[in-house]
Amino acid sequence: MQTDMKTPLLPSSAPDPSEPGGPGGPVISIIGSGDFSRSLSARLVACGFRVVVGSRAPRRVAGGLFPAGVELLTQREAVERAERLVFTAVYPEHYHTLVGLREQLEGKVLVDVSNATGLNRGGQANAERLAELFPQSSVVKGFNSVSAWALQAGAHDGSRQVLICSDCSDSKSTVLQLACRLGFSPVDLGGLCASRDIEEAPLILFPSWGGPVLTTFLLFLFFYGYLFLRNILLPYLDEGRNNFYELPLVTVNETLPAVSLVTLALVYLPGLLAAVFQLGRGTKYKRFPDWLDRWLCRRKELGLLSFLCAVLHAVYSMCLTLRRAAGYNLLNAAYRQVKAGVEHSWSEQMVWRSDLYLSCGILGFGVLTLLAITSLPSVGNALNWREFTFVQSGLGYAALTLSIMHALFFGWDFAFFPGAYPYYLPPVYLLALVLPCVVLLGRTFLALPCLMFRLAKIRRGWESPRHRPPNNQEPPEEDPPRHPGDV
Repeated sequence: MQTDMKTPLLPSSAPDPSEPGGPGGPVISIIGSGDFSRSLSARLVACGFRVVVGSRAPRRVAGGLFPAGVELLTQREAVERAERLVFTAVYPEHYHTLVGLREQLEGKVLVDVSNATGLNRGGQANAERLAELFPQSSVVKGFNSVSAWALQAGAHDGSRQVLICSDCSDSKSTVLQLACRLGFSPVDLGGLCASRDIEEAPLILFPSWGGPVLTTFLLFLFFYGYLFLRNILLPYLDEGRNNFYELPLVTVNETLPAVSLVTLALVYLPGLLAAVFQLGRGTKYKRFPDWLDRWLCRRKELGLLSFLCAVLHAVYSMCLTLRRAAGYNLLNAAYRQVKAGVEHSWSEQMVWRSDLYLSCGILGFGVLTLLAITSLPSVGNALNWREFTFVQSGLGYAALTLSIMHALFFGWDFAFFPGAYPYYLPPVYLLALVLPCVVLLGRTFLALPCLMFRLAKIRRGWESPRHRPPNNQEPPEEDPPRHPGDV
């Protein structure tokens, strides 16, 4: 009975020599004793590998820097101890010092973890240079996009991609398997010619955020400059009224909602333009213009920037009552009311106005928060396509509608009075409402049955007859049933 209990239910396969096996695991060498070397060795030891670190002067390395189990030897001794994999964790300008190890490195896999010194420098990549110095070794580019902190964080730091390329498929496969064992997500980018892009990848600063950030900044400058001209500079020049104290907080608070509203409209405007292109062309098999393609790819960033402006507007609004100027204005208003003999200052219209625009603003901010949360990869990946589309499109237009209502209720009927146009300049909320209202009207127009059904057919593969080649011998695609409103 004991023998049966000790028998495994499934027969075990033959051991893989590349798999670590405790004390008998493969030996991996690291040339270099810097921060990256220490972090990489700690990660390798934690995953069951034996690690040997090679240093130019191992006796000068302070004790305790490397985890227990890591052997610290000279570079030559470390390379000789390596079974196959050798990491070169030294700066590219020191590659020539390793030429003396060419014989020991013959037939082994060199993993280059260096980064480029700048963008668009041209010339050879570091990995290509290393391959020329060691022609009898297989050079693999990888692990340069992983920081020392990510290596130390262990397998609980989420999914982190490791970009890998090499001209030797067997060596690349070995490094790909090693990246998986260390808890990373390896990405095969092909041959060593891709090493330049991999080396420059860590140097790129938010590549998809440049356009959206610049757009938001320009919008902020425009609305802030407009408010400065309308509410501060012109009154000062014309009447001598000093309102410069409003620049740090009041003017910024009036600028932020305008920027948030226009930026949110810019999220959904390219989708409308794409629908117009498809309706006009009668097919979905023609590429959009490059500017529209780039715009469509930046909608997520624009939405997050709109959310940021909305958050700042909410914080600034709550701080308005903390200003010393607000206290002075409240005292002055109370004094004028007492002096005028007004005992009851209740205004039903203004109460409704304030409650309505505050309620719409809170609801719009809540929906916009939900959109920002679902844009996170960890949340968005948990939604299926229909759920994600409903949140980002359906609730997105709900947030836009509520934001427009927030601005309209804030303005109330003041836009119909001449006093709202000092120096013939309209209020800033009217300027901010133009583009969002155009987007909302465009979306309503596309919801008409005659356009909605035709657009749905085009997106399912239907093409206008003018795009079908003559004497087409291929069977036509199945066409959905026509609706009375189709054109």
